[in-house]
Amino acid sequence: MTQQTTHDADDDLHNESIKIFVNSEIVPRHEAKVLVYDSGFMLGDGMWEGMRLHNGRWVFLEEHLDRLFDSCKAISLEIGLDRDGLKSALQETAAANGMTTDVHCRLMVTRGVKAKPFQQPSLSRSGPTIVIIMEHSKPVTRSAQDGIRLATVAQVRGLPHAQDAKLNSHSKLNCVIACLQAEAAGADEALMLDPYGFVNTTNACNFFIVRNGEVWTSTSDYCMAGVTRRKVIDLCRANDIPVFEKNFSLYETYSADEAFLTGSFGGQTPVSSIDGKAIGDGGDSSVRLRVQGLYRDLIEAYVSRGDV
Repeated sequence: MTQQTTHDADDDLHNESIKIFVNSEIVPRHEAKVLVYDSGFMLGDGMWEGMRLHNGRWVFLEEHLDRLFDSCKAISLEIGLDRDGLKSALQETAAANGMTTDVHCRLMVTRGVKAKPFQQPSLSRSGPTIVIIMEHSKPVTRSAQDGIRLATVAQVRGLPHAQDAKLNSHSKLNCVIACLQAEAAGADEALMLDPYGFVNTTNACNFFIVRNGEVWTSTSDYCMAGVTRRKVIDLCRANDIPVFEKNFSLYETYSADEAFLTGSFGGQTPVSSIDGKAIGDGGDSSVRLRVQGLYRDLIEAYVSRGDV
């Protein structure tokens, strides 16, 4: 079976000629560069957000900016632009590319250029570095039809005092290792456990199961507090779908009626199997489809209100 991921998108030749925002300049893709002394390249010292542009509006932009500013404050990284400044940069980059919908954006902020190639933060004396990459990117329908195959891996999401998973940092090596372990097991993506062995998240997305009409997801103690994750939880509560943030093990997961992933790019992506065990009977996806419909309605309502 061909490997697929939650970030698969149809190829678009327009992406070869996109323009990228680099430190207040918008330049052609082949001219977009950062120095090898940049703290993001050298140490993974930076934060990022992934966002979707839909019908001219950045979906749930305020929540994404909240997380970015909170994360940067946690690591004493001065962004150098306020919220309005970042919004303007996003709009200018979209306009320069003629983009209005089906766009994925990666907004990255690093501590900037270092004076010497060492980790001491005070050596980052020229910065920050801000990069905005926007691509024409529409999720493929294959993932939504076939589902994602997960494999439980040895790599775990760690304790907050090691590296808090709530920080959407450039330092993603633990997730990369998890993904490699899943690929070695013949799966598409990794299902990661928390330090105590409870089911947590995947290497790229938040994870949900459905049991007897109830929606379960892990506590947010050891995972990224995803924007889409929160919207799904809120939608369930507002529409009388029982939802619980709780600890649960692989025992409950293997026998779930449904399982799905959430993320800003793919929305809600079904899971077909975990560790080679089929999830559900292969036909019932009624809860996920209901949640997916509610989520789409939420986005359309958000866009129609004219939110930035």
